[in-house]
Amino acid sequence: MKWQNALQDYRHYLRLERGLSENSIENYSLDILRLIRFLEVKKLKVSPINISEETIQQFIYELAKSLNARSQSRIISGLRGFFNFLVFEDYRKDNPTDLIESPKTGRKLPDTISPAEIDELIGAIDLSKPEGERNRAILETLYGCGLRVTELIDLKLSDLFFDEGFIKVTGKGDKQRFVPISDYTQKYINIYKDMVRTHLSIKPEATDTLFLNRRGNKLTRAMIFTIVRRLAEAAGIKKKISPHTFRHSFATHLLENGADLRAIQQMLGHESITTTEVYMHVDRSHLRKVMEEFHPRR
Repeated sequence: MKWQNALQDYRHYLRLERGLSENSIENYSLDILRLIRFLEVKKLKVSPINISEETIQQFIYELAKSLNARSQSRIISGLRGFFNFLVFEDYRKDNPTDLIESPKTGRKLPDTISPAEIDELIGAIDLSKPEGERNRAILETLYGCGLRVTELIDLKLSDLFFDEGFIKVTGKGDKQRFVPISDYTQKYINIYKDMVRTHLSIKPEATDTLFLNRRGNKLTRAMIFTIVRRLAEAAGIKKKISPHTFRHSFATHLLENGADLRAIQQMLGHESITTTEVYMHVDRSHLRKVMEEFHPRR
């Protein structure tokens, strides 16, 4: 079928030209397949190649019955990109989502924890166990460098440039950036690296991977989530905490202490400053301080 060829071409476009991860490509593809299933269930003899705006509106109405505004908005945005691609590649003449508005979602503020709560989490680590030193180094790196979970588990020994005070991080779309790392964080990585990691039976494919499990292999995303969740329970912290909470807290605490938004953007690896600007809404007292310090009529 022609739409299947179009979807395959779109996947190639996302992978090769947009540089998206396989996970992101799958999510975009699932949204398109959701539309296809809707057409099949409704027995509508159309495809993405000839679907009308009215049919898209029917699909969105069905989505609204089971999905929140944020999820609806994400799917509409993904479909809009797909149809733009179809127009560009001459599969069809127009984009049926051009006049369709996404539901208003508001701006979701990131969850953060205080420096004291971070200390409580780290204090809950059992350092009598070998994985204790590893877990402390993991939390210090998440908070000290503002890494995403995937960036953390992909971190390599060859990415550590401690003499220069940086680590090399591979982010979304395989884009690389250098992130400053403090002596404090370096200390705990070195303790783990020199005193624990060297005693593991390391798998050949993981010889350059920094953080390893007990079997000498690369950690999974799920394992990092489990480590953080268990430490939150042990520390008696009732907030919903995930590895990403450390990244949000890293950015928020830097901003509160007067860091430049552009510098935070570079360290987080955000492509757009708009993404970083969400942290301006976490603590509005920072905006007041900036105005009082820098405005000529202060």
